[in-house]
Order: sequence, then structure tokens, then C-alpha cells
Amino acid sequence: MVEIRRVSEDEFGVRDSSSVAAELRRVGEACDAYDDVITLNEQACLQLKYRGLRDATLWVARERGDGPIVGFALLHQGIVDLAVHPDHRGQGIGTELATQIAAVGERIEAWSHANHPAAARIADRFGVPHLRDLVIMSRPTAEPVVEPEAPAGVIVRTFRPEDEAALLEVNATAFATHPEQGHMTHEDFVERTREGWFEAEGLFVAIDADGTLLGFHWTKVHRDETPPYGEVYVVAVSPRAAGRGLGTLLTSVGLRHLATTGVEEVILYVDGDNAPALAVYRGQGFTRKRTEVQYRGVPTS
Repeated sequence: MVEIRRVSEDEFGVRDSSSVAAELRRVGEACDAYDDVITLNEQACLQLKYRGLRDATLWVARERGDGPIVGFALLHQGIVDLAVHPDHRGQGIGTELATQIAAVGERIEAWSHANHPAAARIADRFGVPHLRDLVIMSRPTAEPVVEPEAPAGVIVRTFRPEDEAALLEVNATAFATHPEQGHMTHEDFVERTREGWFEAEGLFVAIDADGTLLGFHWTKVHRDETPPYGEVYVVAVSPRAAGRGLGTLLTSVGLRHLATTGVEEVILYVDGDNAPALAVYRGQGFTRKRTEVQYRGVPTS
């Protein structure tokens, strides 16, 4: 028998090997291994690590009420992360957790990182349509990098602390139609720079002759994965600088850097309907690896 219940902020705040946070990691890692994807994306992990259940709601499914957690649903800023341990799937636990989310009555966004049929069935059951595809592409670092020329007056250098405000402004305008990326705040930025993977020498900015920040490429190296790999974490160009080839330039600079870090593969995530970005990445030797899907809407009970 499985019992669904909501976790309080105080209960989640307890930090030991038997804590709710530790149990979530156990379930997430089991799902990662089984589905061969990352179950809890970075935004969810940072939420739980730095903010706990501040502005978030967590439901867990436990065996026999006080047994181990076998599934969970996290709702934070309208984003849903739902997972069920592989050994406990097919028992309706995912639907029970989704019922709790539907009862809140809010518009939600939920990713199926493995594009799992069960996620599609749950989304259909609660009337939440599939509205977005995210394409994961990859390339070997051994492949030569395209070497475009920088536009006149533009230089590319590594990030400095005084660049932060301009970087966040470019990020907001470049991703104005994608709230999960475009709404990056100072707090979000600082949390990411506190992570072990952050290296200032892997964050590149394009600066115009008058000192204006036109775009940036934030790279990331996943050294804790086996094997480790690099990532084109964020490439953003100000709409005011569109058409100058800065996306290709910044991508090239970042790829050259990642090739020096010892990884053999670089991945990236790009919207399936972003034709200009897809063209840039294909031109840099990236090929499609898999697709994640997003469901978005107000769940019906």
C-alpha cells in the first residue's frame, strides 16, 4: 500500500542520511540509471539545495505510510518534476501524485526527459497538452571547430563580475519567450556560480567597441558523470545584435575551450522549432541525440 502526503518545510529541512532530500536523491538516481536521462533537472536540484521548499510544494509516495519513498512530485514556480522509482511503476503512483498537482488548480509546465509513454498518458489524463520539444544534440570534441571572424570592433573575452547585470539583461531579452531561462535572476546566477562545475574561464562574453555586452556563451563540464562531458550551457545574443554572426562566433569560442578540458563529447539543448539555432549547431557538427517533451497547461481533475 502506498500513501501520498505533502512534506512540510521543516521536515524537508532536516539534513541526514534518512532525510526526505536523501530519499529523493535515491529515487532520482534509480530513475536516472533506468531511463538513461537526468530525472531532476538543474533548476529543480538548485531549488532543493539552496531554497528547500521555499515557494515550492512537495508530495511524496511512501510504502506503508512510513516506508521508503517510492515516488515524488515537486511543484516550484509552476514547474512540475514527477518521478516514480522503476521498481514501483505501473501501479498508478504517478497518476496519484499528478492528482495532487491538479488539485492546486495552477497552470503548470512538466518535462518528460525520457519522452516516456507513461508521462504522455498522465498528461492526457489531466488534459495537459504537449506543446514543446527540446532537442539534445552532441558532437565529438575531436571534430574541428569552425573558425568565423569576429565582426569589426567586437572582442570576445572571459566573464568579469562587473558583467553580471548586462549578462542578465541580454539573457532576459534573448529568451523573452522562454520564461524558465529568460527569468534568470541575480539569485539564480549566484547559485550557479557556487556550484562545483562553475569556472569563470568557461564563461565568454562578446563586447562591442563601446563596451556594450552583446552576447555570451556559458560552457559547463560535467566532471561527475561517467564519462565526463562538456555542455554548451547557454548561448545568448542580444536581439539588437542579431544577424552579425555572434551566435556562431561565441559557439566556436566555447567549443574550442571545451576541447581543452579533456572531455570527448559536448552536448547542448535547443528548442525543436528554433531553426536559426539548429542551423548554427548543425554547422558546428552537432547531430540529434534525443528529444525531450514539455507538457503545459492547467490540469483538470
